[in-house]
Amino acid sequence: MTADRRIVLVAAVALVDADGRVLIARRPEGKAMAGLWEFPGGKVQEGETPERALVRELKEELGIDVGESCLGAFTFASHAYADFHLLMPLYLCRKWKGTPTAHEHSALKWVRPDRLGDYEMPPADKPLVAMLRDFL
Repeated sequence: MTADRRIVLVAAVALVDADGRVLIARRPEGKAMAGLWEFPGGKVQEGETPERALVRELKEELGIDVGESCLGAFTFASHAYADFHLLMPLYLCRKWKGTPTAHEHSALKWVRPDRLGDYEMPPADKPLVAMLRDFL
């Protein structure tokens, strides 16, 4: 690892429905890692908290409204990609307004925690799957 590798802060959320399923989203064509499944979220902008970024990203990506108080910090991923290092806090959320709709992803899927491993995900997301499966 080189000392000058930039750190990218991305916030993600595991939306958990009343049946205990977790929402995953498929990355669209034209984006890095297209076709892989991920937890919704996005980059934290300068001066923005991870919680504020999630509120913004969930509105943009899924068309849902989430209050910061409904986001519970769960765990985080720290992963070295070839040209940057990803630091990704993962939040749990069980309460939101609206119905998640794929505005930026090619598909959405509600998945039981013990089946999350059946979906191909970016390397940074994989350790989070086991933690969610064991917790939920």
